[in-house]
Amino acid sequence: MYRAVAASVDKRRIWVGKTIGNSVLVKNRVVLTLWLLMMLALWQMPLLTQAANRLVSGTGMPLRDIIHGFAWILILPFPVLLILCFCPQNRLALWLIYLVSGALFAGLLLLIAWQAHLLAGDEDSLVRVSLGGGFWFIGALSLLSGADAVSRLTQSSGIRILAALLILAPIPILLLSGALDTLSLMKEYANRDDVFNQALGQHLTLLFSTLAAAVLIGVPLGIVAARCEKLRKPMFSVLNIIQTIPSIALFGLLIAPLAGLAQAWPWLGTLGISGIGVAPALIALVLYALLPLVRSVVAGIEQVPQPVIEAARGVGMTQSQILRKVELPLALPVVLSGVRIVAVQTVGMAVIAALIGAGGFGAIVFQGLLSSALDLVLLGVIPVVVMAVTVDTLFKFLVSRIEATRQ
Repeated sequence: MYRAVAASVDKRRIWVGKTIGNSVLVKNRVVLTLWLLMMLALWQMPLLTQAANRLVSGTGMPLRDIIHGFAWILILPFPVLLILCFCPQNRLALWLIYLVSGALFAGLLLLIAWQAHLLAGDEDSLVRVSLGGGFWFIGALSLLSGADAVSRLTQSSGIRILAALLILAPIPILLLSGALDTLSLMKEYANRDDVFNQALGQHLTLLFSTLAAAVLIGVPLGIVAARCEKLRKPMFSVLNIIQTIPSIALFGLLIAPLAGLAQAWPWLGTLGISGIGVAPALIALVLYALLPLVRSVVAGIEQVPQPVIEAARGVGMTQSQILRKVELPLALPVVLSGVRIVAVQTVGMAVIAALIGAGGFGAIVFQGLLSSALDLVLLGVIPVVVMAVTVDTLFKFLVSRIEATRQ
């Protein structure tokens, strides 16, 4: 009798547990986790900081200090997003999560722009209003929430890119409208717009020059490594050693020999080759780019099916024709993935190159660090992050389109 009652109770517990799990518990744990983190940031972290000038530490201002009157409407997406976490995760719910996440991000930007305008005072005021840690944290989490919804909705890279552009659209709209001009970050840009544009050109020059040189050197080396087993091991050993050298150390190691060459042959100086400047930075960036690029070329060639190569030989193709018309085209997605890694790596490492006079956004970053101006640091860091994400996304899209055309 006791065992029968215990078994009945256990079955009822299991049934209740399944019922609760299927009907009451959250349906989207990822978004709920992001929502809880956003609430924690709202409670503990300031959305804005106000300082007397650009060099002193500001006073943090949480949400309760900057939201007044009808501004509460701008944070209505928070409870809506929480409700959607408990709804069945069909396509409608996922699209709503994406839209609400975008509305949350846009509302946060509008709230920041409005409050910054009130706090900054007139144009001649030295008061600086900066974005607080809470804004960066909540903004990133809201974008992650929207990205998670889109990733569940579709695997199409084109639709994902379009969704990302739409959710980020409030940023350029507010920038072009001048609504964010009272932020300290935008004041730093207004004071150094010519320096910023010059740094952008220098950074892009380093990026494209490195990619061009790395492809011209790395692809032939990869082909040689794929063809000759004896040369592959020593080649990768040398490239691995180069990769282990810290970037700042490699930049420094190139100063003396390049300065010596420019002194021995002055005509090299007229070409821009010297101990400091673009030349040592470009050489170091290319050396760092070779390992991932050569590895991707070798992996791409080796993944070509052997029957395909045999069929090409059967129709009378020479070894060079097989390489140009069969192996390299089939290896292209893998090679482009290696180029993508090199491009993202170069965007980041070019910041360090500013220490040896190569320019770029690193010059703005280090200037901000030396003057203890956080917004000036952000003026150099944010474009680097945007550039890296853009390059990564474009290469991923290109690879996906190539693979889609072959299916």
